Amino acid sequence: QVQLVESGGGLVQAGGSLRLSCAASGGIFSVNAMGWYRQALGKQRELVASITSGGVTSVGRTNYADSVKGRFTISRDNAKNTVYLQMNALKPEDTAIYYCNAKKSPGYYYGSYYGNGYEYWGQGTQVTVSS
Repeated sequence: QVQLVESGGGLVQAGGSLRLSCAASGGIFSVNAMGWYRQALGKQRELVASITSGGVTSVGRTNYADSVKGRFTISRDNAKNTVYLQMNALKPEDTAIYYCNAKKSPGYYYGSYYGNGYEYWGQGTQVTVSS
């Protein structure tokens, strides 16, 4: 079972920066992609950024929500099993709980078949941007 532990959230003024970290452990060898989602108060959880596992010679493909393109950067350190989200030029609308996500390939997990893959979630870290 994959465990995900986030850190790095906090309170920052608009225009400031924060870096979130997500340390993964336990069964991470078959994780295909990792990402960051966020959920603001009263809103649905949404994808912020994701990065595929890549390989020996690949850093992985990245994907970003339109609202964060050019401001946020997702990266991973395979040696440390850690994914980062560098957030620059933060806006009040970035305020949310940010969750780390790890996704495995379709298959059987815990006795059931998951055709879209199996996902693990961290506990979340609060990011608050003041205006």
